[in-house]
Amino acid sequence: MLRRRGALGGARQGRKALAVPLCALAVILGPTGAAHAGTGGLTPVDQKSPNVERSTDIYYLILGFSGLIMLLVTVPLLIFIVRYRGRGRSREVEGAQIRGNTRLELAWTALPVLILAVIAGFVFYKVPGITDLEAEASGDSRLEIKVDGRQFYWQYRYPNDVIAIDTLRVPLGQVVELEIGAPESDVNHSFWIPALGGKFDAIPGETTRTSFRADEVGTYEGQCAEFCGVQHAAMLQAVEVMPRGEFETWLANEAGAQRRGASELGERTYQGACAKCHGMAGEGLIGPPLAGNSLLQDRDALEMIVRNGQGAMPAVGEGWEDRQMDALFRHLRRNVAGGSGAEDGS
Repeated sequence: MLRRRGALGGARQGRKALAVPLCALAVILGPTGAAHAGTGGLTPVDQKSPNVERSTDIYYLILGFSGLIMLLVTVPLLIFIVRYRGRGRSREVEGAQIRGNTRLELAWTALPVLILAVIAGFVFYKVPGITDLEAEASGDSRLEIKVDGRQFYWQYRYPNDVIAIDTLRVPLGQVVELEIGAPESDVNHSFWIPALGGKFDAIPGETTRTSFRADEVGTYEGQCAEFCGVQHAAMLQAVEVMPRGEFETWLANEAGAQRRGASELGERTYQGACAKCHGMAGEGLIGPPLAGNSLLQDRDALEMIVRNGQGAMPAVGEGWEDRQMDALFRHLRRNVAGGSGAEDGS
């Protein structure tokens, strides 16, 4: 009777010991499944540029090796848990001692080295086509655009000096080369449009180059991928891909409108550089509300703060041209301060 009770007690302990790792596995896999469903799966977003296809090839190679390694580790682990559980044996009794297996040890040393070598070779083969996309055989010239990451907006400058904020418009089927940086007084950012390429750092005082070629008309969203301050989450961006003729018409018209002071540059600058932290009635939750602020009537004082910053406010307007500052001031006077929108002295 005592032996039977001891055996039953040992069996219960064995079941408890088996339940612990199984519960731990469920805790790990449960959130993983939820995250998998919430993000649309383990696959990357739809690819809209050839360089993204190369990045995706690398991703799938590493994912395949990772899945294989997970199976090689977890399947034997679960088998060993079941196969070598206590089965009523006293905890004071040691199991069989295995002193080594030369072949097995050589295998688990050589296999990781081989896997890393394959991954490294494949990555080095793919990387040139990710960072420097070749132009099409038709001989199209590249469209070079300067990208500045700033707290907490993106500013783009086209070859004809058109300025855009947060939304970058590009032509369909043409290679676009980006020169990505940030002002000296700013912080690190990371430019990322998942459908068009990987993450590229915007580092103060340095230039990072990348390129893409959008193969489908549409708007592709992204965001700053490196924490850059209290409004990092609001530092969103988008690339709008347009038919080439439509893009060229827009670019020419926008250049003329910005020279005449008749574009929406002031509104876009306000939305990107001001509203995210201030808002007309304090919607930005960081800075004071702009509506009714007497500073909006004082062009010189406003410009000094925008260009140089004040207190916790960064120098959002460092390096702006006068036309951009003029456009912002007109917009604030007309739409926020309730004025006529005319420039001082004009």
